[in-house]
Amino acid sequence: MLCARGGWRALRRCASLPRAVRLRVREALGAREPAEAVRVQGWVRSVRSQKEVLFLHINDGSSLESLQVVADPSLEKRDLTFGSAVEVQGKLVKSPHKMQNMELQAETIHVVGPCDIWSFPLKMRERHPLEYVRQFPHLRCRSNTLGALLRIRSEATASIHSFFQDNGYVHIHTPIITSNDCEGAGELFQIETSREEEDSVEKSHFFNVPAFLTVSGQLHLEVMAGAFTHVFTFGPTFRAENSQSRRHLAEFYMVEAELSFTESLQDIMQVMEDLFKTVTSTVLSKCPRDVELFHKYIAPAQKGRLEQMLKHKFMIISYSEAVEILKQAPQTFTFKPEWGCDLQTEHEKYLVKHCGDVPVFVVNYPYDLKPFYMRDNEDGPQHTVAAVDLLVPGVGELCGGSLREERLPFLESRLQRLGLTDAYQWYLDLRKFGSVPHGGFGMGFERYLQYILGVDNIKDVIPFPRFSHSCLL
Repeated sequence: MLCARGGWRALRRCASLPRAVRLRVREALGAREPAEAVRVQGWVRSVRSQKEVLFLHINDGSSLESLQVVADPSLEKRDLTFGSAVEVQGKLVKSPHKMQNMELQAETIHVVGPCDIWSFPLKMRERHPLEYVRQFPHLRCRSNTLGALLRIRSEATASIHSFFQDNGYVHIHTPIITSNDCEGAGELFQIETSREEEDSVEKSHFFNVPAFLTVSGQLHLEVMAGAFTHVFTFGPTFRAENSQSRRHLAEFYMVEAELSFTESLQDIMQVMEDLFKTVTSTVLSKCPRDVELFHKYIAPAQKGRLEQMLKHKFMIISYSEAVEILKQAPQTFTFKPEWGCDLQTEHEKYLVKHCGDVPVFVVNYPYDLKPFYMRDNEDGPQHTVAAVDLLVPGVGELCGGSLREERLPFLESRLQRLGLTDAYQWYLDLRKFGSVPHGGFGMGFERYLQYILGVDNIKDVIPFPRFSHSCLL
């Protein structure tokens, strides 16, 4: 571990010691110099035995590429099979093959955990369809595709945190259990204890009020934006929508941000675009081989589209312009586009295609379509609010945001009409005590991954998908 933490100068010092230095596969493949005593642990991806030599490929999840192990046939064991967990000790040497920088000349091979290849659902040298490995949530992470996806997901997560921290945002852990429903954000999962469920005579709530799994951290972020100016959260959210579509999950991750002292929707859109481009550039530069797997086998044209997207500004159209574009479209939609109706997925995808297959901001939605907290534009005769959705190719809506209604009389009037004044008295208090113009947005993390990688089904970009009629593990 000394070498892994101390870098390659430490590795050269450790190489002279009798004790074998433990290296991750990624470190071994990236080594610049041979090493006399190295120990590598991982899972066997392939076994090939010849008369004079035994070849293994070992992977430990640290990289898409596996480390080739060259051994004497005498080291072969009956339980040394595809999928088995092994520990190999030997010499790290330059590889004669162009495709690999280093290889491991084995001196000992220890099978830590055997694998029954006959019942193991993953097979050697087979490219399993994503639909097939989805049946095995406890094993699919060992496939190349899911392994690459999860490394990309990890890097994207780190990049999102870095983006906000580098720009002065405070990270807030918003609650997963909440008593508000973010008004209209989606169907809710209500929380009950097992005892509450059994008690049908006189029902009492654990929290004294109905409680739900959160559909958004926005309202809690608004509280914090009143003290820290710029805040963000990144965590799980839940929607109890009875859908098994390729775009929906019951549990998914949301990146949400709130900005105080902003009066312009353009400011919110700029943060959305900067976040999107910064994280995407980081993923492309830090996970090139993992991303290449998707762009080669899953979505061959996606690489070029991403490169073009990073070079150009996102387009902006109004909701009214979007409706007119849809009305003039040569195709027939399942849902007829009309002003005052929400945009459906088919509409979103057409708009993106119409605009040249680039991300598109749609701004200023009808007042009656949006929740109470969005800022009234006070325009007419078509009454709108300062809301924005970001639409991207192949996915549709990726981000949604708005300026928030900071004016107390406007907010009081709308809550009163909706019969929500008592439930949101605390929200009105925020407007009484040092209120400022502010706004924010949320981005669905899984939909983001779908877009940059070209993955068709959202269930294939999350480790353990939760959706209607399915909660495996």
